[in-house]
Amino acid sequence: MSIADFLPKDVSLTIAMALCAVAFISGTARGFSGFGSALIFMPLASSIAAPRLVAALLLVIDFVAAAPLLPDAWRKADRKATAVIVLGALIGVPVGTYFLSVLDPVTTRWIISCFVAALLLLLLSGWRYRGKDHAWLSVGIGSLSGFCSGLAQTGGPPIVGYWLGRPIAPIVARANIVLFFGASDFFSMVSYATTGLISRESLLLSLIVGPVYALGVAFGASLFGRASEQVFRGICYALIAMAVIFGLPALDGVLR
Repeated sequence: MSIADFLPKDVSLTIAMALCAVAFISGTARGFSGFGSALIFMPLASSIAAPRLVAALLLVIDFVAAAPLLPDAWRKADRKATAVIVLGALIGVPVGTYFLSVLDPVTTRWIISCFVAALLLLLLSGWRYRGKDHAWLSVGIGSLSGFCSGLAQTGGPPIVGYWLGRPIAPIVARANIVLFFGASDFFSMVSYATTGLISRESLLLSLIVGPVYALGVAFGASLFGRASEQVFRGICYALIAMAVIFGLPALDGVLR
């Protein structure tokens, strides 16, 4: 059995290798800084292959990569507070998935590019929510993150900005974030499977791209402590900006 046997009929070996390269870069960002993988992967990958396929692909490989973190997060998280935000994801994920399933690929790519650009600005702003806890606000942020995850697996920045601004220990904030995305990814898996976005083709492709993504995560983690986090975060921001630019459908005639 060759690599070609794992490829969807509309995905050539060249496209698969390009997806692997993007996965390695985005995985390196995730391994070092803990964020940025989807914001790099989705604009670029959706310009190479169908957005529906690459969103399902990223969901599968990232869900597998993050699963080992869940038991420790369950023990350390504020589960009651996290449950309120998870309720919002339960609302937002199916809505985002619906739009991913019905919109044409070019429209989806424009939305992804605009979303990622807006989320990059949010990251650059250094925004942290430091106000009081409100159940309606938690549900709203969870819904926004869930919608972004359902549409393009890009739900990280709103949740990170919210939890890191709360007056809680960093270890609890991190556990809350990991636990939230474990639940959000589960909702996405169910929602994607129900709408047919997770297919035999995306699962087979994940067997090729997934190990490369894992290598990127491991490589990025190995760099932690060897390079300035500030410098590397700057590099991640630059990569996200480049992903947005190169992923724009308006540049298809120039770049592809």
